[in-house]
Amino acid sequence: MEFASAREAMVDRLEAGGYAERPATADALRAVPRHEFVPAERRGGAYDDRPLPIGDGQTISAPHMVAVMSDLLAPDPDDDVLEVGTGCGYHAAVTAELVDDGTVSSVEYRPALADRARETLDSLGYDRVRVRVGDGHEGWPRHAPYDAAYLTCATPSVPDAVVDQVREGGVVVAPVGERRQRLVTLRVRADGIDREDHGGVRFVQMRGG
Repeated sequence: MEFASAREAMVDRLEAGGYAERPATADALRAVPRHEFVPAERRGGAYDDRPLPIGDGQTISAPHMVAVMSDLLAPDPDDDVLEVGTGCGYHAAVTAELVDDGTVSSVEYRPALADRARETLDSLGYDRVRVRVGDGHEGWPRHAPYDAAYLTCATPSVPDAVVDQVREGGVVVAPVGERRQRLVTLRVRADGIDREDHGGVRFVQMRGG
């Protein structure tokens, strides 16, 4: 299979469907080899717009959802971003493409997934993505404050620690809820939080806490 052409076609379909509205998001999706982040037996479907299992009961998000979240996050090229839920590392790689001069600090609850993601990211040259094993409810205070943060797993409410680690003016993108989930953005203000709802989604539940 010719992965490069399949990747181009995937992004073309996303744009035609109204996703990847920011040119930077489309460029990032074109740059990241999604097939490298999925198990070998799943690579034939790597550029289909659907989630795929990556082991340990987890999935890689559908490309359109990565596009939606990237558009909402809209980081500047020099931003430092916190990711909760590394998974296979694909979403972190897309974010790294968006922050050319910034960093991505990613927290993964499952050691085996963190190890595999770190290995894949390193092999592809994403040296501005750092991965640690830990409870995402705690964020990663060592590298705070962040310009933005996002969760790739659902939680009943966005952890206070994550919000606290985002600077004033920054944004948090997260799926919130249990059986019924909503994708929300939280804008951090000096006097509180502005929340915006972007519709129903379905993510695996966050572990830890």
